Amino acid sequence: MALNKYNNILVPVDGSAVTESILNRGIEIAKDTGAHLDILNILEVNQFNQTYGSAVSGDVVFKLTENTENKLNQMKDKAIAAGVDVDIHIRFGNPKPIIAREFPRDHNNDLIVIGSTGLSAVERLIVGSVTNFVVRNAVCDVLIVRPKDENK
Repeated sequence: MALNKYNNILVPVDGSAVTESILNRGIEIAKDTGAHLDILNILEVNQFNQTYGSAVSGDVVFKLTENTENKLNQMKDKAIAAGVDVDIHIRFGNPKPIIAREFPRDHNNDLIVIGSTGLSAVERLIVGSVTNFVVRNAVCDVLIVRPKDENK
């Protein structure tokens, strides 16, 4: 099967169980097409405000950002070791519009490689699936990566 020629691939990661599968697929496609890879994590600081009923301190946000950056750097190292040109990014806000429209427009992404879900069934019911939103609203092609146990 011939792949489309992609130039800039977005791999949004959330630390869920499918993150490694998503990253591996993104690296594979980037290698096959010679594309640049953008690995993105979105931090939803407002989620903490709603959960705990108060503003999150700057120290908490700093530590969360630092931890996220460390994880993203490990993913970046993996992509570099595979011979892929890669950048990591952290954004704050609602992942749905950022992944579907804002980030791809800012970085000229022509493919989004995303997991089928990072949420439990109850969380999807309440929050709505980010993947579902991205598929319906993306400004570019979307490839959905399913966890291995979901393919059975």
